[in-house]
Amino acid sequence: MPAALETRSLTKHYDDGTVALEGFDVSVPDGAFFGLLGPNGAGKTTLISAVCNLIRVTSGEVLVFGEPADSLIARSWIGLAEQDINLDRFLTVEETLIYHGGYFGMEKHDAVDRAREMIEVFDLRAKGDVRTPKLSGGMRRRLLLARALMHRPRLVILDEPTAGVDFELRQELWRYIRKLHEAGTTILLTTHYLEEAEELCEEIALIRGGRLIARDSADGLRQAYDATSLADVYVKAMSPT
Repeated sequence: MPAALETRSLTKHYDDGTVALEGFDVSVPDGAFFGLLGPNGAGKTTLISAVCNLIRVTSGEVLVFGEPADSLIARSWIGLAEQDINLDRFLTVEETLIYHGGYFGMEKHDAVDRAREMIEVFDLRAKGDVRTPKLSGGMRRRLLLARALMHRPRLVILDEPTAGVDFELRQELWRYIRKLHEAGTTILLTTHYLEEAEELCEEIALIRGGRLIARDSADGLRQAYDATSLADVYVKAMSPT
């Protein structure tokens, strides 16, 4: 079985001279729950953008289940829940989901059924006919995740999925993400909440300056860095010395 995600010598230099990724190699197995940790500017967003064809890379290769990431089939296998809330202000919750399904070639009746299923799963029943600007921050987060899963992707990328949500909603989203993983979906998670990565991820990669600097389970990282906590690992790994 090919890896769910594989990058080979992935490099991205921006026009202003910024080196976001440099020879970045990573392989995420099919069915994995993989965490990506690093400070702002480390290259996490650039990596996600490259995988999702939101930017042009300078060089290197990105494969999704063995297919080039810019192919139509690979694009259909990826679901992205972005950190920034980018919902269409003129669409209702249900319309947001149905239109998204249409972008991925879903038949109208299938999109409608799937939208109603997602509305039920994420407890958006009372908000189906509400336009997105009238949703609370927590409800928008639910909708972002529902939208990412709408077309039944094989690889789900969660970029800071619980940023700014309260404790109860975070726990609720964790439960659903775990169920998603148990059903066989590969998940790539970026987060600044170290406890979130430790709680959810089977394996964690540390990225700094556009390069992969360490990769292991939380226990393995603690042992490798002679640390008592993942926070200690992070501080040591990101230290410039």
